[in-house]
Amino acid sequence: MTGRHPTDPSDPSSPHGPEPRQAAYTEARWPMAGAVIAAVVLTLLLPDDLRLGPRWALPLAEGLLLVALIAGDPVRISRRSAAMRAASIALVSVLACGAIWSTAQLIDDLIHGGTETNSADALLQAGGSVWISSVLTFSLLYFELDSGGAAARAHHMPTTPDLAFPQHLSPEVKPAHWRPRYIDYLYLGLTNSTAFSPTDVMPLAPWAKIVMAIQSLVSLVILGLIIARAVNVLA
Repeated sequence: MTGRHPTDPSDPSSPHGPEPRQAAYTEARWPMAGAVIAAVVLTLLLPDDLRLGPRWALPLAEGLLLVALIAGDPVRISRRSAAMRAASIALVSVLACGAIWSTAQLIDDLIHGGTETNSADALLQAGGSVWISSVLTFSLLYFELDSGGAAARAHHMPTTPDLAFPQHLSPEVKPAHWRPRYIDYLYLGLTNSTAFSPTDVMPLAPWAKIVMAIQSLVSLVILGLIIARAVNVLA
């Protein structure tokens, strides 16, 4: 006697057959890793007064967290664990702290005057780095928070997502087993920073509406002040 019920779905001899496991539709790790590396490089290119902490502090923390994620779940994102989830959230949090600090310092320099705001070239380089960093940071934030993160989405897509992509709103154009990938969230971050509003992706969850609103306001302030200051310097 094995103690197994004769109609147990997990029993191969069951008339119903073995219970099928749900397939995981995973995503490659490299797009997300590439975005983090690009954000680290942009941090290193920032002037000292726009960078949070010593020059090496944020890149070191971000690099260590990225290495931990790659070591724990290399090649493709599929492993669901509390430790991996905590490392992912910690990485995005560090990136967000750095981006928020740089944005605040740049806005302060634009309003009150700073070393990089007296030259159009230096201003555009610093402002462009901060703006691109914010796009990457918000894209990674959407990537990690939407529907429980990439690993959770690989195993199960909820019927009511946090962010509604066109494939959700028009299922007839959705390929089989479709999942949003990092490129989808990067596109969301870019369009939300340039249009200052949702374009093709609709925020459904409260956190998504708040984050998208914050990103739109941050981008509007950065671009508006940079353009105004650059015109003033050139004039």
